[in-house]
Amino acid sequence: MKVAVLFSGGKDSTMAVYNALKSGEDVRYLLAMKSANDESYMFHVPNIHLTDLLAEAMDIPIISVETDGIKEEELKDLRHAFENLKNLGIEAIYTGALYSTYQKSRIERLADEVGIKAVSPYWHVDELEYMREIVSLGFEVIISGVAAYGLDEKWLGRRIDDACIDELLKINEKVGLNLAFEGGEAETLVLDGPIFKKRVKIIKDKRQWHVDSGLYIIEDAILEEK
Repeated sequence: MKVAVLFSGGKDSTMAVYNALKSGEDVRYLLAMKSANDESYMFHVPNIHLTDLLAEAMDIPIISVETDGIKEEELKDLRHAFENLKNLGIEAIYTGALYSTYQKSRIERLADEVGIKAVSPYWHVDELEYMREIVSLGFEVIISGVAAYGLDEKWLGRRIDDACIDELLKINEKVGLNLAFEGGEAETLVLDGPIFKKRVKIIKDKRQWHVDSGLYIIEDAILEEK
């Protein structure tokens, strides 16, 4: 099928791109919804400005849509984006949804109304196996935001590797942390991987911490040869 992927630059949407390509789909576009609302119910916000660079790194065209991010109203913007994709010949939209019924149900409803298929290949995946797979495939993923008990400022900018996952397991045993961060415990950003033609190099960054949550913001980045 001719498909697009709802893309934020995080691990889940990047894995959706990987799955679509591995499944033999014709990935025509990435769709980035750029929300002005940091508290958007639907869309990933931290470092969303890097999606253009990441699309270039994967050599896939990207369509970026601005939205105010107002609850439910932002769905109108997503529907318009789906209609545009339909007019471009897209038959399906892939998403990185893991456990959020709120997001998945709304995406599926809008896709159905527009007449395209919604595919969430990692829906209800085993969290631990999924995180291990991301690492074993060679994706370079960093943590770009944390908002959960057990995750402090030292986690900001940290690369997710097997040692990191082992630590998350210990935290999970104590406080019930979702290992894949699907409950909003953390946000991620992918810098490299097997579907990347070039990798992202961070030039300038900053950390913001507010009592019990924080963000790792990339202010400048470039692509470099692998």
